[in-house]
Amino acid sequence: MIIALAAAAAFLTFLVAALGTGIAMLTVTVNGALPGGGCIGDGGIGGGSQSIGGTPWNAEQTENAATIVDLVLRRGMPKRAAVIAISTVIVESGLVNVGHGDRDSLGLFQQRPSQGWGSPEQVLNPAYATRTFLDRLVALPGWARMPPGRAAQAVQRSAFPDRYAPQEAQAAALVDRFWVGPDIPVPTPAAPTGANVLAASVFACPDQGGAGFPVAPSEVDPRRLPPAFTPPADPAQRAAVTYALAQLGKPYVWGGKGPDSFDCSGLMLAAWAAAGVPIPAGTVNQKTAGTPATLATLAPGDLLFSAGSLGSPSNPRHVGMYVGHGLVVDARDSATGVVLQPLADWTGRVVSVRHIAGQATSTRQLP
Repeated sequence: MIIALAAAAAFLTFLVAALGTGIAMLTVTVNGALPGGGCIGDGGIGGGSQSIGGTPWNAEQTENAATIVDLVLRRGMPKRAAVIAISTVIVESGLVNVGHGDRDSLGLFQQRPSQGWGSPEQVLNPAYATRTFLDRLVALPGWARMPPGRAAQAVQRSAFPDRYAPQEAQAAALVDRFWVGPDIPVPTPAAPTGANVLAASVFACPDQGGAGFPVAPSEVDPRRLPPAFTPPADPAQRAAVTYALAQLGKPYVWGGKGPDSFDCSGLMLAAWAAAGVPIPAGTVNQKTAGTPATLATLAPGDLLFSAGSLGSPSNPRHVGMYVGHGLVVDARDSATGVVLQPLADWTGRVVSVRHIAGQATSTRQLP
């Protein structure tokens, strides 16, 4: 009798623990966050290096894989689309947003501007590149039922058509890691893809993240350039700064990489892509981009990192761009959007500075 009671108590303890785990997992999924921490987007689920499916992937690679899965989900497409897209990217770029390739190939998918894939700025934006790949994928009749590698080759038209199929197992493991909810049925000809769109309330990330400090009252209009502002002379810096400033007033959306909305790291990614300079997605990756700099050697286009609302001095989770003339542009939070601020509002909060490209500044007078 005592043994039976002990066994029953042990089973009850196990059942309560299992139910607790299940409830916790359900809560995480409904709130839009993903197991492993964070949402897809700024410094999000990618995190540090991970072993997925027996393969080690670094933070930039997992961030890009998560972005692809996110976009497939938002379009209401089945897992198969994400597997095809990620297997393609593993082959073409190793899941790294590179600024070089065969002839004029660029970015995750090594898309060629000369072949109608978009401008260099566009194909260097992982979100744009993925959307373009998916557009061409769904235009293939029966794409979801093609043999491994066939759909990828039909889109990419590679000189090495047999490279994609062997990567589908690794791609499937990455998709399983970042997919939220059940698989989405393959659309039939009578039911277009849009009919299967996943409800935004299920997958969309909750309102979180951001700078973590308010826009202080100042003489600087947060949504308009001062009349005397002049862009930097260096061509790369000028292109990045001009792009970032053109986004003033646009909304902040967690995981946004443009062109209609941005999170902080998404704005930096898109701005430097406009200059033809690829940088990683996500603050956790951007904090090691380029070369180290300081507030005393700031140049236009340099990235300024602060702890943000979700980070710490050793793990910064917010980033802005110094644009010159003592000003910083950043996508701050969902209540503020993309704004311009005096550098003085940042100086007590900056924990790291990275110089990306162009002419570096030797010394400057701090405000």
